[in-house]
Amino acid sequence: MRKKNNTWKRIFSSWQLYLFLLPPLIYLIVFCYVPMSGLQLAFKKYNSVDGIWGSPWVGLDQFRKFFSSYMFGTVIKNTLRVSIYSLLVSFPIPIVLALILNSIESPGYKKFAQTITYLPYFISTVVLVSILMQVVNPRVGLIANLLEKIGGKTIPDLMASPKAFPHLYVWSGIWQSMGYNSIIYIAALANTDQSLHEAAKIDGASRFQRVVHIDLPSIMPTASILLIMNCGNIMNVGFEKVLLMQNDMNISASEVISTYVYKIGLGTTVTDFSYATAIGLFNSLINLVMILIVNIISKKTSGNSLF
Repeated sequence: MRKKNNTWKRIFSSWQLYLFLLPPLIYLIVFCYVPMSGLQLAFKKYNSVDGIWGSPWVGLDQFRKFFSSYMFGTVIKNTLRVSIYSLLVSFPIPIVLALILNSIESPGYKKFAQTITYLPYFISTVVLVSILMQVVNPRVGLIANLLEKIGGKTIPDLMASPKAFPHLYVWSGIWQSMGYNSIIYIAALANTDQSLHEAAKIDGASRFQRVVHIDLPSIMPTASILLIMNCGNIMNVGFEKVLLMQNDMNISASEVISTYVYKIGLGTTVTDFSYATAIGLFNSLINLVMILIVNIISKKTSGNSLF
């Protein structure tokens, strides 16, 4: 009883903090947890007349329909190709960028470099894809003009190439987000004990040796947590960007789970909400399993984990 009273006393003594916590908590409940009741659509044959609660129960039929669909292998392969490619390339680059920016000694140049790398993050997806289309345009694009001036060579239409799609998607995303994603690593580097660097300098360690043996280990806990979270999104490929980059010529490589669900649920005149919900639920379960597996591996190997 005394322990319970002490808990309430601590809450009342810091009531301002709990008051600030209330709005995001309400937001999560209203917009995240309450809509989860709609997941039952994945196990029903939804029709607008009977509604969500009155539609007939069909069990796992929607999942069987997806697994036997001719699009199953295609969307899974495309999603994994783009997401794994993006993870392997985009995860280490912000770390390297943070280490480089942290090594710049001139405050003015450091702020300038940070600003230049941060700015692309604030470009909207629509504008980013428009810029990408202009750059790779085979007739009037930047690359085409440069090649024409150098040697008169022409380039194919990369936006219409299934082979080029993953590269365009991933590297344009890296250009846009690497600066912003490096912020958390820069913040972690700011907490590094500077006495370690001073001692290493006295011992004759080079800048590269100090980065490898002091800076890099100091951000590994942060990197481990972010890696776990990124692996938990392994099946989530940005819907808006893929849809904007998609066309009839590259659709064999650009049709991912998110765009497929959109077309089934909203993008056609004949919608199938139950089928789309089942695919989305399957996607979320895969992400959940991935984050649990990577979390266990990280906890056993490095001692860092989400829970």
